[in-house]
Amino acid sequence: MKKIFFLLFSLSSLASMGQDYSEFNRILFSLKDSISFYKLKDEGRIPLIVNDSVAFLYFGQANSVTWMGDFNGWGYDKNFQNKGKKISGTTIWLLKAAFPKNARLDYKIVVDEKNWILDPANLHQQWSGVGGGSPNSELRMSEWKEATELQIKSDTPKGSVKADILFNSKILGYQTMYSIYMPHGFEKLGKLPVMYVTDGYEYLHPQLGNMTTVLDNLIAEKKIKPIAAVFVDHREPVNRANNRRMQELAMNQNYLDFFTKELLPEIEKKYPVSTHASERGIMGTSMGGLTATYFAFTRPDVFGLVGIQSPAFWTKPQIYQLCTSTAKPTIKISMTSGVINDTSKESRKMKDVLEANSCVYHYREVNEGHSWGNWRNLLDDVLIDLYGIK
Repeated sequence: MKKIFFLLFSLSSLASMGQDYSEFNRILFSLKDSISFYKLKDEGRIPLIVNDSVAFLYFGQANSVTWMGDFNGWGYDKNFQNKGKKISGTTIWLLKAAFPKNARLDYKIVVDEKNWILDPANLHQQWSGVGGGSPNSELRMSEWKEATELQIKSDTPKGSVKADILFNSKILGYQTMYSIYMPHGFEKLGKLPVMYVTDGYEYLHPQLGNMTTVLDNLIAEKKIKPIAAVFVDHREPVNRANNRRMQELAMNQNYLDFFTKELLPEIEKKYPVSTHASERGIMGTSMGGLTATYFAFTRPDVFGLVGIQSPAFWTKPQIYQLCTSTAKPTIKISMTSGVINDTSKESRKMKDVLEANSCVYHYREVNEGHSWGNWRNLLDDVLIDLYGIK
């Protein structure tokens, strides 16, 4: 179990702990003109990171420059000082902060209180938001590492995806969509364990979840069993700007009935997937994490595996009582959360519930926020927890 707690310090308090800031201060002192700024940019050193110290930098004419991101809850955390200061005699704006060395955070620059822009000096970006949204700039601290399973490898056998399959639901009263991933050579593998994935469009998207790449790599490396994955899309097929996730994923009994009475029978009729709860999983992030928990603890006879990422338990606090009242928990659980303005408070509360009920679970926290950069980088851990080869 990995527990990494986020702490934010002022640079002065960090200095008192024996940190060496001579290089950091030397570089900032040398920022006197556009030449020194663009030298740092060309070296790929903006934001400037030295140990756990960060200098956010912006070059340009402005009346004010602020930084918004995971570190201040995108404006909700008023305790974080996010206003930049202009370096005297220049048009360089500076904001100093400190974060854990393995943190990764999304952010944007706000110029003159209204123009939200990507950091023009930073090439690292992470897409976020429902339906793909838009990219944010990405702060990668010195010891943060991207999971190798997110990289496409030329020698890795690739599974196949049938995308945007339409399904008419009588229970929901409207048409839905799903996509299905089958591993390489599945025709010879018999009945496959299966994972049902909410927010399926996002988990499939290469710049968001990138889950098929993770599956291909984990299966090829024999870290997990070959599995199928069903990616359920909450967007209306004829108007994809209309995303129904907030109603479908809010502990919705009707949506659970759709899954168990319509979708699962459809998938199990058309594809070689297991019908055993011990090999059938449900997973999601945020509201999808809430729903995965609700599905599994309401119907443990159907879903024996559950992946929960940054769950929005705060929207439906009755979820804790549901998980507490389970008579014989037989579910295997993998839960993750960021600790920087994410859902760690609620996730830790659920962890205590799981522990009190003797559930089989894994729980991880990372120094990140409520972002696809967080969730995609932990996908390999979740899948190994639930489908790993012993």
